[in-house]
Amino acid sequence: MSFRKEFRVGSVEELPRVAGELLADFPGKRIFAFYGELGAGKTTFIKAICRMLGVEDEALSPTFAIINEYATRDCAPVFHFDFYRILNITEIFDIGYEEYLSSGSYCFIEWPERMQELLPGETVRVYISGEGERLICWD
Repeated sequence: MSFRKEFRVGSVEELPRVAGELLADFPGKRIFAFYGELGAGKTTFIKAICRMLGVEDEALSPTFAIINEYATRDCAPVFHFDFYRILNITEIFDIGYEEYLSSGSYCFIEWPERMQELLPGETVRVYISGEGERLICWD
């Protein structure tokens, strides 16, 4: 698979630069799906992206809540999903995912494999892999 961009990241301090690159590459996109194994750094990268967007609250993993909502300095909502615990598509419909994804707000989705067939075509796919040094890439 070829990617638009690939970054090797050795520390958390490098994430803001990569987050800025991602947002600059897709200025009109609002739906981002993050792929990676458990512990790959999906939530940590999403935290960096949220900071770049001006979210003042700390972005936390919504593993048990399924969705967290943050606000930027301008009060724009940012939605952060974690579908790790989702057992079937019905649960995704039950949370009203369609309203979130069609809101025009940023939507960051961890474990999108659980809802692959529901992702809109304009979804930006971000892949994170590795231990220690991470590879972050997107298409």
